[in-house]
Amino acid sequence: KDFAQMSGEEIARAKSVLSRLAWSLPEQRIRRTQPAPHGPAFDLRRTLRKSLKTGGSIVRLERRQRQTRAPALVTLCDISGSMSGYARMCLHFLHGLTHLRRVQGGPTHTFLFGTRLTNVTRALRLRDPDEALAKVAALTPDWDGGTRIAEALIGFNRDWSRRVLGSGAIVLLITDGLERDDVAGLEPAAERLRRSARRVIWLNPLLRYDAFAPKARGVQALIAHVDELRPVHNLNSMADLAAALGGAAGRDRLQALKDRAA
Repeated sequence: KDFAQMSGEEIARAKSVLSRLAWSLPEQRIRRTQPAPHGPAFDLRRTLRKSLKTGGSIVRLERRQRQTRAPALVTLCDISGSMSGYARMCLHFLHGLTHLRRVQGGPTHTFLFGTRLTNVTRALRLRDPDEALAKVAALTPDWDGGTRIAEALIGFNRDWSRRVLGSGAIVLLITDGLERDDVAGLEPAAERLRRSARRVIWLNPLLRYDAFAPKARGVQALIAHVDELRPVHNLNSMADLAAALGGAAGRDRLQALKDRAA
């Protein structure tokens, strides 16, 4: 069932399910190396150091391999009037994901935008979800208002991208793409965001409609600069997203919509 059609009791149950979803991002190799019994590279320094214990005789060649680490996950979530209900559900899964990734050692950053961009990363680190979302609400007076997607992306690229998009970050862009302001500035802002991230996944609740077509100018500006396009309107779509984050990008629907836009 669509989040927008759920009763209060169903929404409460859905929030409980979202908080328990299993999320994992594939680790990526970095340049630093670490000792490994069967690594592909020889560790000359460690080999010579250990040979001192045997009078200079080399008994075993030590090896090294490249380290891996979890990439950063950065979320940009639209909280305008048309996205308000879906944004609330997304914040519940982002709260659970933030705490899960803190245990796993992966950085998570969350930004909300309506008519301005707000960093709510610290608020979502609060352990109690109700307290965390109350803090988020206090930080975002533009909730359930207008949409300035271009201005939000421009501000993010200018003020935050170098701080949070290093080391192959994955970006979740949660919006319906219905820009009400500067459409002309949206495409270059989205292009720069795509160049700064390893993977950009666009989550759009309008994809719940099979006949959805990229007719809005904001949608057309964004669609050329994302790696993946997914719905985000019910529990099934959230579960599919959790599975997709751990695997390769799915481009079938994205390519179909690009063809429609052309």
